[in-house]
Amino acid sequence: MLTQLHDFGVLDVVDILIVAFVFYRVIIWIRGTRAVQLLKGLAVLLLAYFFSSRFGLAATSWLLDKVMTMGLIAIPLIFQPELRRGLEQLGRGRLFVGSHRFMDEGDVSHTIREVVRAAQVLSQNKIGALIVLERQTGLKEVEETGIPLDALVSAEVLVNIFVPNTPLHDGAVIIRGDRVAAAGCFLPLTENNVSQELGTRHRAALGISEQSDCAAVVVSEETGSISLAHEGLIKRHLDETNLNELLLSIFKQEPTIPFLRWGSLHG
Repeated sequence: MLTQLHDFGVLDVVDILIVAFVFYRVIIWIRGTRAVQLLKGLAVLLLAYFFSSRFGLAATSWLLDKVMTMGLIAIPLIFQPELRRGLEQLGRGRLFVGSHRFMDEGDVSHTIREVVRAAQVLSQNKIGALIVLERQTGLKEVEETGIPLDALVSAEVLVNIFVPNTPLHDGAVIIRGDRVAAAGCFLPLTENNVSQELGTRHRAALGISEQSDCAAVVVSEETGSISLAHEGLIKRHLDETNLNELLLSIFKQEPTIPFLRWGSLHG
């Protein structure tokens, strides 16, 4: 024992810190997703396998061994959305970042100002809307499900898109930089359990925010309430001041800042 402690050096400390950091990031990454419940089930199976092996329950051990073998094959399929999001977050880290998609300060201010203005008008008139602001993760696949526009972002353009009974009012708008890239786009719905109060637009906003680093602004056509989804979390019942501040904080943050700051944005 003393010999092992004597051989314990700086590299061992670094090794432990790396492992601890990886576990920490995995916990943060899966928090609030269906992966938590699935991992709890996996932990129960591991405990059952350990005790069945320990007490010599041959048939039970054999069965659990087969189940766990199949589980290892199924994990990439079950966790596909979470794995995709995690790899995208890894790719957005400082280690891999050269030039990135962040807008310059002038474009940020203009786009956010016009989106907030549009959300205010849409909210006052109870017109449903879903506006997705692209950041570093490209949304080309989503954009291709809609109609390309390539128009300068303005409150007037956004409001007109979502006027009821117009051709593009049902889908989402994709904003890239200071341009409205496309409208009438279809978004993936969240696969996580969410409040029954949330409608299709809110679920779509959460879905796209789980698969990318975008910010998605939602206006409810029933209540006129404004919400903002980002990194799989949603903040509801915003006014124009709150929305403006949150969007500025998202678009001006460094790419490596984790979504811990969004941990308080449930509700």
